[in-house]
Amino acid sequence: MHFVVLFILVLAVIFGPQLWARRTFAKYSVEQSNMRGTGGELASHLIDHFELADVVVEETEHGDHYDPAAKAVRLSADNFHGKSLTAVAVAAHEVGHAIQDKEGNSLLENRTKWIQFAQITDKMGSIAILVMPILTLISKSPAVAGLMITIAVGSMLVATIVHFITLPVELDASFKKALPILKEGEYIEPKDEKAVNAILKAAAYTYVAASLASILSLARWIAVLRR
Repeated sequence: MHFVVLFILVLAVIFGPQLWARRTFAKYSVEQSNMRGTGGELASHLIDHFELADVVVEETEHGDHYDPAAKAVRLSADNFHGKSLTAVAVAAHEVGHAIQDKEGNSLLENRTKWIQFAQITDKMGSIAILVMPILTLISKSPAVAGLMITIAVGSMLVATIVHFITLPVELDASFKKALPILKEGEYIEPKDEKAVNAILKAAAYTYVAASLASILSLARWIAVLRR
């Protein structure tokens, strides 16, 4: 009985934030007629307002994000075309990252470097998993399989760490950039501030939620490695 309760608590800790973030985004994705424009239009307007001349706004199928290498604010279709609180809040959040980039924010720069490192280790981990059966068969050595699993686990660990260290960057984009912009520019009404605050919090903690979910996969591989 105690094991079941503990298991449920662990699942709640790991998947709870992710489910909460998704629910928050969905809850405030309802179209609002009083919105001045779509998320994409707001992003373009803010880019002009803050003189981010080299930054573009693009629609993407790979999740809302800011790409510092391409200088691109990328929004999902719903947020690019939507006139909802979620659309404008997420758009402002991603433009917040573009503003950080212009200011030379050291936290954003460090995150970018870590993400690039994580992309390299992720490829190494994927290759290790693919070649492990072949190398193990050729060498007939359990040590080779152990080495490949270690590389794969290491790549997952790096990805998990990267998600966690992005939190200060995300909080800054949400509450020192996006929220003041939306309030001072009167892009949202006072009655919507509480909802926008929740959306921006969800946007900031999305990476942490993903990191917690990835811990489960990491734990499985560590268990395999210990056998």
